[in-house]
Amino acid sequence: MAVYKATPTKANLLKFKASLEFAKKGYELLDRKRTVLIREMMSLIDKAGDLQEKIDNQFQNAYHSLQLANISMGTDLVESIANSMKSEDPFDILFKSVMGVEMPMIKSNEKPLITQYGFYRTNVTFDQAVLNFVGIRRLIYELAEVENSVYRLAMEIKKTQKRANALNKIQIPKYENIIKYIYNVLEEKDREDFFRLKKVKGRTNKTNP
Repeated sequence: MAVYKATPTKANLLKFKASLEFAKKGYELLDRKRTVLIREMMSLIDKAGDLQEKIDNQFQNAYHSLQLANISMGTDLVESIANSMKSEDPFDILFKSVMGVEMPMIKSNEKPLITQYGFYRTNVTFDQAVLNFVGIRRLIYELAEVENSVYRLAMEIKKTQKRANALNKIQIPKYENIIKYIYNVLEEKDREDFFRLKKVKGRTNKTNP
């Protein structure tokens, strides 16, 4: 371990003891923050897995309905109607803070689904395909929100871990080493002063019987 030295005075001893206490409290706070962030990230990872499973299942249902629509209506008509439909509703991205981490929230301005095609040219399989794909779009928005949040949390956990390690492995041992050095020097000085005073008293007693 590196030896850190400072002027061995009582004032410096008090100063470095205060610095050590501050560093220890800082480490405790960072450790708590890291624990909260990891818990939040693990929860979101589980949520992302559930969303991905829902998306996969809904894609299967949507493509099945689309296949049936293609068979019953013809691919040209299905494609023509699909191209005439509005692609997506606008959305806003807001942010919420979790332990100082800005996490995105997608606020969709979706309105109740209104058909943009005539019923006389379509059937229930086409309607079901549309509903499934609209549902998938909502789930994809939510998955994007969750995955972005996981990434931001992971970056903050990495940064917090680095700062915590710097305190725990560098700053705190440094202050402990300085305090030990100052304490030992002051203790040695007190012993020398004590023996010096004892000698002076011994001489004084000899000269004044």
